[in-house]
Amino acid sequence: MTLFSSLKGAAVATALLSSAAFAGEITINSDHSDPAPKQAMEELIADFQKAHPDVQVKWNNFDHEGYKSAIRNFLTADAPDVVAWYAGNRMEPFVKANLFEDVTDVWSANGLNDHLKSASPSMTIDGKKWGVPYTYYQWGIYYRKDIFEQQGITPPKTWAELLAASEKLKAAGITPFTIGTKALWPTGGWFDYLDLRVNGYEFHMELTSGKVPYTDPRVKAVFEKWGELVKAGYFIENHAAIDWQDAIPQMVQGKAAMYLMGNFAVATMKDGGLKEDQIGFLQFPEITPGLPMSEEAPTDTFHVPAGAKNKDDAKKFLAFVASPAAQAKMNATLGQLPVNNQAEKPKDVYLEAGFTMLSNAHALAQFYDRDSQAEMAKAGMEGFQEFMVKPDNLERILARLEKVRARAYK
Repeated sequence: MTLFSSLKGAAVATALLSSAAFAGEITINSDHSDPAPKQAMEELIADFQKAHPDVQVKWNNFDHEGYKSAIRNFLTADAPDVVAWYAGNRMEPFVKANLFEDVTDVWSANGLNDHLKSASPSMTIDGKKWGVPYTYYQWGIYYRKDIFEQQGITPPKTWAELLAASEKLKAAGITPFTIGTKALWPTGGWFDYLDLRVNGYEFHMELTSGKVPYTDPRVKAVFEKWGELVKAGYFIENHAAIDWQDAIPQMVQGKAAMYLMGNFAVATMKDGGLKEDQIGFLQFPEITPGLPMSEEAPTDTFHVPAGAKNKDDAKKFLAFVASPAAQAKMNATLGQLPVNNQAEKPKDVYLEAGFTMLSNAHALAQFYDRDSQAEMAKAGMEGFQEFMVKPDNLERILARLEKVRARAYK
């Protein structure tokens, strides 16, 4: 018999108790306060307890902002046994501060090096694994299939093909790309993909962790490619005045043909009146020939704190959440993608395309404002937006970003 109880306040706590005899207890802290994530966690914990009836689970569920503020405090003071967090550079400070446990043994014992292959680089620091990923979603270029067909355009696979398609669309009176940069973060998707395609994942992670100057010629090369689109007028005008949702009517009305965005935008496109057979999805094209194709896929994770009291049972939970069945069920509820490449494929056509693309990716970037330090992320995206409006300011923008980097990563 399972009992759910809710506690009000900054932390919305849910405890699951069973009348069975327990050999151990684990406490999980997470920020699954929205309805779908909350349901997914309730189901996951119930399923875990069925598989491990000797383990009692106590779950403390926080709101997102409260959790970001609280995590460092509880990791250093009274650590739970499992915490939810994020991959890549968002994970790194806790690893470097010796606050997360090495869980390489969980990966080795459960075949996760193969099954979670695409996320492996973003979970690895110093050759060790520091958590398990359980959900992500793809970014890519969503496009008007009907407009492409009318204009005789094949979905581009290379930069040259993307430029040719853009030129053809512009000549037909259709702006190639819609975007809304008022909230700044959509510019991060463009910078990330261009850097991943020009310089590769390893360089991108060095840059976003503060180890490469923004004045480096390789960074300038990213903006040179971006400038080929900006200076040709391939983005909608006045994008700095609108949010990401406000950019979608341009696509719905056929005034723009493409949108680089996360998969969450599809629902808004459909709400705006586009039918599924009008919306296509394509992988961001290759720029540097032969460079392994890495993708933008914000990844949510679970970790065992170094100060956990019951690490053995916490590792059982990580192994369970990494399994194909658990990931398929969770992500069906979340409307996102299982990271385990053995999990059942989602039924949604866009998620299915994303599942195939991400399962075969060389590596996964998290997103500029997750991978970069907070002050750097803010300054960086302000610079990206300025570049999209005034590309001739590039030298000043890069010099400014370099000053921020030198200060932020001391």
